[in-house]
Amino acid sequence: MLVKDAKVGYSREAMIKFLKIEGVHVIGTTEEFSGQEGGIWVGGEENDGLLEYYNNNSSKFTFGVEKKLNEAVNKRGWWFSWNDPGTMMVWPIN
Repeated sequence: MLVKDAKVGYSREAMIKFLKIEGVHVIGTTEEFSGQEGGIWVGGEENDGLLEYYNNNSSKFTFGVEKKLNEAVNKRGWWFSWNDPGTMMVWPIN
């Protein structure tokens, strides 16, 4: 069961579970990557076509994120942000 946080939609733990179910390679938290609090650190290259840094905008991608995945994550109160071509962060929408 995915737990929702009243302020941002899914809690971080629930979003991590959701991303894994969708096939996104979750590495850890943003605290583990850079010390910045609150986000999720995902690999930008191990995602079977879900995240493609160089495919910014096409019929299938929005800013390098597969459109259906991007919409599902936004609907749950989170958004994607590229750090570099191999590193993506997922942040709660404030």
